This record gives sequence, structure tokens and C-alpha cells, in this order.
Amino acid sequence: MSENGLNGASNGNGSNGVNGVNGEGRTALSLVPKTDQKQTMKDFKTDQEVRWCPGCGDYAILAAVQSFLPELGLRRENITFVSGIGCSSRFPYYMNTYGFHSIHGRAPAIATGLASSRPDLSVWVVTGDGDALSIGGNHLIHALRRNVNLKILLFNNRIYGLTKGQYSPTSELGKITKSTPMGSLDAPFNPISLALGAEGSFVARTIDSDRKHLQSVLREAAQHQGTALVEIYQNCNIFNDGAFDPLKDAGVRDDVTVRLEHGQPIVFGAEGQKALRRTPTGSFEVVNVADVDPSEIAVHDAHAPDPSQAFALSRLDSPAFEHTPIGIFRQVRRPSYDELLGDQVEGAVRAQGKGDLAALLGSGDTWRID
Repeated sequence: MSENGLNGASNGNGSNGVNGVNGEGRTALSLVPKTDQKQTMKDFKTDQEVRWCPGCGDYAILAAVQSFLPELGLRRENITFVSGIGCSSRFPYYMNTYGFHSIHGRAPAIATGLASSRPDLSVWVVTGDGDALSIGGNHLIHALRRNVNLKILLFNNRIYGLTKGQYSPTSELGKITKSTPMGSLDAPFNPISLALGAEGSFVARTIDSDRKHLQSVLREAAQHQGTALVEIYQNCNIFNDGAFDPLKDAGVRDDVTVRLEHGQPIVFGAEGQKALRRTPTGSFEVVNVADVDPSEIAVHDAHAPDPSQAFALSRLDSPAFEHTPIGIFRQVRRPSYDELLGDQVEGAVRAQGKGDLAALLGSGDTWRID
């Protein structure tokens, strides 16, 4: 990368902090420098050999991200990918941007520091279901509740791939693996429900093989001011092949996949013959369009301040993929951590002056050892 990299852009703190919260025009990319050079997918490829198992879903995700990023028109020096440990965490090696292959489960924590101190960066976290939801679960939920300005791509293949096929926090009950030869006894996490419970301001799900849908979700996530979590169903063809076949099989996918679009009735099925209706208890039930009045069909509201509808949609999913929602579950505006931090720092400077680090370190009780 050029020497105009991480040290080359302006800070952007201060008056761009909390004062921008009520300005709906501000997005996550408002302070990120743009390039005046036309970019292509090739610009985001590195000279590193891409090394995943042949047929791995990660290839499709990588290609989708590399072909989508030129649309943003950002300087590559101001884009950063941070990963943890796992197959997905090789991602930064293959992106011709800045990157940080960090430690197991800690990518959200490292990215939090980066995004909080450098609002001129577009910061992305790449993680897996094991990395994010097991050892990294605590870091993930706190990044979500703080609403740090970063984008988290959670590759969910429901297995530990890098360590050769142990069950993961999203593996279904009864899953037989090398570490659970008699079947898993753990109830799996639902990443969407978890993110919504942590007050995630942008929560979405997509599929590795559906590039059009994947990129449409990425576009929205990239512009979102705050934490955006995108769960990506990703096939591990070596240790958990076919885990998401019902969502990919042309013969059945339209009948089991519920595509969410803000402001649109939740209708699905190969011929649009099915729909979702809200029950008196707040959950959803599947109905035949022909059997109900159009007013009974639920309309998706991703912008609702109350996440209860989005949460109810997340509970519609099942291990058998009888009905699986994909798309943006929730997309709301609330102050991001870096906005609040920038305003707080500026307020302290106004009240107390810029400060002197050397004087601070040398103040109070000190000892000199000769």
C-alpha cells in the first residue's frame, strides 16, 4: 500500500461527533476519503494465493466483497479488514487494503479501538461462528451494544472448519462430529436473535451463493452509521457439506426462503402463495395468501425502534429450514460509540485545554531510581 496509508488522512473527531447524530445524511462513510481513480475488482486482489478448500463458500464471499468495494469509491488506504482465527480469518491476506489477522475471538475488540480512534476508516471485521460466538462472544455482544462504527461479517457454516470438524456454537442439537460422536447436547445460538438482543442497530442475514442478495446487503451495511452485523450462511463442503441445501436447491428454496424487504408485505413461495401473519402473542405464523385478507399480511418494518418484530422474525428460523428469513431484519439510527466519544473528547478539550501527556506522566507521586 502507499505511504499515504493509515497516517495519511485527517482525524475527523470533534464537531463531527454527537452533533451529527440528528443529521440523517451522515453515514458510516461520510468521513472516509474518496479516491478519484476508477477502481475495479482487480484493485482489491492481492498477490497472495487464495488457500481455502476447493469448493469452500468463502471463495464466493471473497469475490462478492472484492467486486462490491469499488462501488464505494473509497481510498483503499482507508479500508481495513480485521479478523480473528479460523478459515474465514484468512480474509485480510486476500484483500488489497490494510488488514490485521488478530487473535481468537478478539477481532471486535481490536476493531473497536481502530474505529473509535479513526473515523476516517471503513473498518470491517471478518469472523466465523466459532470465532465470534464461542471465545469471542463477549466481545461481539459489547461491540453491538456500543454501536461501534464497524461492519461484522459473520461466516456461519455451523462447524469448526480450521480445526477439522468439531461442533460449533451454531451446530444443531444432536450434531455428530469428531468432538460429539454421540451427538451435540448444546442448544445452538441463533446469531440474529443474539445480535438483536444485544441491541444491534443493523442486523442482517444472507447466503454465500446468492451474490446479488449478498452484495445488496453489503451495500446497506457499508453505509450504516454504527455496528452492522451480517450473518452469511457459508457452506463448508469438507466438514459440513450441504448444511444449507434447502436454501440453495432451486426446487424448494423459494418455498422455504422468506426474503425481507423494508416496507413490503412478507410474501414468499414459488408463486407468492405464502405469507406471514402476526399472531396475538407477537410471533409469526405462515398462512396461504388465498385464505387471508391482504390487511392481515405482515409488512416488514426494519426501521421500527422496537426490535420485537425483528426478533420474532429471527425465531421463525429452524434447523430444518422450513422457513428461513434472509435480508435486513433491523436497520435503525442511534448514536454510534465513536460519535459519542468524539464529542466527549472535544468537550473535555474545551473545558480543560488540550493537555500535555508528558506533564501528566510526570505528575503526582513519582520515584527516581539511580
